[in-house]
Amino acid sequence: MRRTSSLVPPPGPEPAEPPAVAPRRETLRTEFPFELPRGYVDGSGTVHRDGVMRLATARDELVPLRDDRVRENPAYLTVVLLSRVITRIGTVVDVHPGVVEDLFASDLAFLQDMYRRVNSEGHTRASVVCPECRHRFAVDLAGGRLGES
Repeated sequence: MRRTSSLVPPPGPEPAEPPAVAPRRETLRTEFPFELPRGYVDGSGTVHRDGVMRLATARDELVPLRDDRVRENPAYLTVVLLSRVITRIGTVVDVHPGVVEDLFASDLAFLQDMYRRVNSEGHTRASVVCPECRHRFAVDLAGGRLGES
C-alpha cells in the first residue's frame, strides 16, 4: 500500500492566468484656456479676451536668452517667453512679442501668474478665502466669469 501525504494537493487543472489588463495611459494636459481680465485690443479696436496657453518646453525658456532685446533689457524676457507659449488670444493666432507688448498691465500680470502656475505647479487653481465667511475654496484662474462653468 502506498502512502500519500495529506499536505500535497491532488493533481488538478492548472490555475488560469489572470486576464490581461491594458496598461493605464497617463494623459498630460498641455493646453490651458484662459480669459483675460481686460482683454487685448487689436488695431481695429476689437477686444479679445479668451485664449490658450500651452505648457512651456525647455527650448521656450532658453531661446529668449539669445534674443538681443532680452540681453539689452532682461525684463523683456517675459514678453518674449509669453509670446512663445500663448497660442491664441481671441481670433489672434499670431501671438508675437508686439501683441504681448500691447496687453494691459493687469492682463500681463495675469498671464505671468498663469505661466508660473501651469509650468511650476501644473495647474491653474488657486486657493482663496471668502472675505465674509472665511470659507476656503479653490478657483480655476483660467476659467470663465463668476457664475459660469
